[in-house]
This record gives sequence, structure tokens and C-alpha cells, in this order.
Amino acid sequence: MGRICYNLIQMVDPLETAELLAFCRTVDAKSLSRAAAELRVPRATVSRRLARLEHRLGVRLLRRTTRSSMLTDAGEALYRHARIVLDAVTQAEESVRRGDDAIRGDLRVSVPPISDPAFMAMLCDFAKRYPDVRLHVHFSTRHVDLRRDGYDVALRAGSEIEPGLVARILLRDRMLAVASPQYLAERGVPRTRRDLRHHRCLMAFTRGELPQTHWPFAGSGKLYVEGAFFSNEMTLLRDAAVRGLGIAFLPGVIVSRLLEKGTLVQVLAGSLEGESRMAIVYPEREFVPPQLRAFVDTMAASLPRFFKAFSPEPKSARRESRARANNPA
Repeated sequence: MGRICYNLIQMVDPLETAELLAFCRTVDAKSLSRAAAELRVPRATVSRRLARLEHRLGVRLLRRTTRSSMLTDAGEALYRHARIVLDAVTQAEESVRRGDDAIRGDLRVSVPPISDPAFMAMLCDFAKRYPDVRLHVHFSTRHVDLRRDGYDVALRAGSEIEPGLVARILLRDRMLAVASPQYLAERGVPRTRRDLRHHRCLMAFTRGELPQTHWPFAGSGKLYVEGAFFSNEMTLLRDAAVRGLGIAFLPGVIVSRLLEKGTLVQVLAGSLEGESRMAIVYPEREFVPPQLRAFVDTMAASLPRFFKAFSPEPKSARRESRARANNPA
């Protein structure tokens, strides 16, 4: 026994579970053939594993004949310890395998800084519905790295979804260029992409981190825009546009009512337009924990009702907006 313990300590390569399993199963079955049948591998495979195990340890474990196998003293010592190891492996496996789909455990979520009470209520309703889930909600404009920063899932708003993540698109919305009638009365209505050089442009941040430098123009890809005001908070850009600070490029959902009222006017329609998406993203498609799947399903069912998709203005409102744009004074 002392020799086998010494050999275990001196080994460079660790023992393989498959080798220990082949050894213990052969001892229990008292036959290489029966052990191979139980393990569902060829008899030669079991024999090779036993030979490799003895070679690693440098001792004889079994005295094999054509009809039986007998344990040596070293084999008896290894068998007692190997059974403990294999039982521990089985328990470890069972500890992470779920026999049911119980929704429990930790869930770390990253969301944009949405302060609307209805959104807060959605999160609270989820926590109430699944009391065994320890919910960690982090509000940030930064696009966190899910794997590096240890998040399970994130809510993303923007026109781009970073590669390598599973993304479930929850809603889509048009991006519109808007300005206040007062601003257009003072600076004029832009008619072409070149006209933007003479206007103050209110710019967002790309991925919530880098100041935006381009806007999408139909038929010509991205257009470089000289920004005069920057923010990663869309509502601030909207308010800045309402106050006459310049032209903003915003999701329709947050400006549609202001367009209907005439507080804001769309400019460069058909030329300066894009798409904004709200998506929930997570790192893996396989082995999704039940609590993560429940959160994704909850958001997919609730968020489209929370965010009203942009709908075109009534004809009367569109005529009024065009009239203001053509004659701001």
C-alpha cells in the first residue's frame, strides 16, 4: 500500500477516470468480458486501460488468468480508494445535473438605464414569480462583456448586435432624424446630405461607449457627421432637439408623440433613416439554465407591450409637420 501511495504522489500524469472505472468494474464483475459489456466498450479497450493503469502506477494490480482475475495487495489498496474517487465523481455529476426543471439559482442581468416604473414592475414581477432565483440587475449604458464580466444575460438597444452571442430580437423600430420647428426656422431645413455640414448634429454613442461619428444614408452607406452635442442617453438627445439645440437621430418610439404634436419635425425623410433593435442576448445556445430561459421568455412576452412600436403619424399630423418644415416661421 505504501508503494502505491508513493507512486501516486510521484506520477506526472494524473490517473484517468476511465482507467479507474475499468479497474473497479472488472473487480466487481470478476470478468473482463462482463466489465466490457457493462461499460459498452470492446474487451480489448478494458484490457488496454488496465494495462495503462498498471504502467502508470508501476505495480501489478490484477493477476489475470484465462478464467479469472485476482487482486494483488496493491490492487486491494487501490480498489478501496478508487471506489471513493468514483463515488465522488458520481456525486459531483449529480450535483449539477437537474432531475427537474426547477427555476432557481443566481441570474446576473445587465440592462440599459430605463427608469420607467412599468419596466421596474416587470423585473419585480419576475422576482416574485420565481422566488428561488437570486436576481442581480445592473443598470448601465456600457455594453458589458458577458463572459469576461460574469453576466448571464443583457438587454441591448441599438442598431448592431455584437457577434458571438445568441440574440433574440424583441422589437424593431425606425430611426428618424428630427429637429424642432424653432431650430429649423433659425437654421433652415436640410434638403441633402451636404446640408448637414451647416447644422448642429446631436450624436449618440456607439455601443454606449464611443462617440458616434456616422449616420446611415440611403443608397450611400454611412455618412460622416460632425457632432456638436454627444450623449449616450437617448432621452437627453430628444430633449436637446426639443429645446432647439440641433438635429437628432432617434428611435421613433421616443419621438412619435412629439411628431404628432408638432413639437418635433422629421427631416431628410427617406434619406436619413435606419433601424433600431431591442434584443436580449446571452452567451450560449446550449445548456441554457432554466432561470435564464425563464427570464428570456418573460422579457420576450413583456417588452413588446412595454415599448410601443413606432406607427406612422396620422395624415393630418404629417401634413402639419410638412407644413412646419417647409415654412417654419
